[in-house]
Amino acid sequence: MTGLSFGYLYDFRNPDQWKRDWHELYEETIALAAWSEGVGFNAAWVPEHHLASDSYVSSPLIALAAIAARTKTIRLGSAIALAPLYHPYRFAADCVALDILSNGRAEMALAIGYRRREYEAFGLDFTKRGARFDEFLEVATRLWSGETVDFAGEHYQLNGAKLMPPAPRGHIPLHIGGFAPKALARVARFGDGYFGDPGAAAGYIDQLAKAGKDPATARVTATTLFMVVAEDQAAAMDELAPYFHHVNNTYAEFNNEDKAIGMDGPGMQAMSLDDYKASGMLDIMMPDEAIARFRAMQAKTPALEHLMFMRPPGLSAERFKAYAQLFAEKVMPAFA
Repeated sequence: MTGLSFGYLYDFRNPDQWKRDWHELYEETIALAAWSEGVGFNAAWVPEHHLASDSYVSSPLIALAAIAARTKTIRLGSAIALAPLYHPYRFAADCVALDILSNGRAEMALAIGYRRREYEAFGLDFTKRGARFDEFLEVATRLWSGETVDFAGEHYQLNGAKLMPPAPRGHIPLHIGGFAPKALARVARFGDGYFGDPGAAAGYIDQLAKAGKDPATARVTATTLFMVVAEDQAAAMDELAPYFHHVNNTYAEFNNEDKAIGMDGPGMQAMSLDDYKASGMLDIMMPDEAIARFRAMQAKTPALEHLMFMRPPGLSAERFKAYAQLFAEKVMPAFA
């Protein structure tokens, strides 16, 4: 039980309190993803949101293509792309282009999203996003397999659709997120792995068995966005908390803007910086503590193969590198 890979999420946000020139910010972020490859990280992930006050990245595939041009080995994926906002033919074709440009390094993490206003901005019915996602996945996976697709669904209609050029590997690896039994059944049916909270992995593995698939094929990518490794935990908390606090409060803003999914609790509310620092939500560990924690996660979830951390918006490139370098030197060798 040693193999475990690590990567970072890059959301390209530009909050007002740390406002940057847009070109400089994007160029710096792409350069950091390339730098992370050089020190041994395995993946670069780009998420998606729309109508965000801090201009959260809204075009993950374009950002990933730019990272592909600057890297050679790291996996490149969305995490997550809001799949029902796309036409499946357009999305499938763009993923094939990314896979060709990156020489077979593309993989997508997809989910349905939870913000009503994002769907309204696209002129779509928020309440139909699950059904729309199922149709999307059926069409996209058939296209990647090389089929000529005729499809007459409620949300998508295609006639004679075929990808030219085809997907070089015959598929694009898919990681799908979700928590409810219906969502986990969707992962088992369409996905190559589960994306999200490792606590939901047991349900995903159960759904694999129900779908007649071998649970031994399960793959889990866990989001550990609020975990950081540092040798001086108190100093790291003082330095990093303002940046992660911004992330916490913008996600709270998303969750509470129209109460579309009915979730509540401390993690769904904005809070002061002092309250955030005292909340325990930002988990800062010493290197040995991190190694023990990750080994415990592997023991509990044998299918766990990858952990995803965050470059928080506003943190300078040099300070991000300092924390990432420490992780690469003191934690990653334990899982090589």
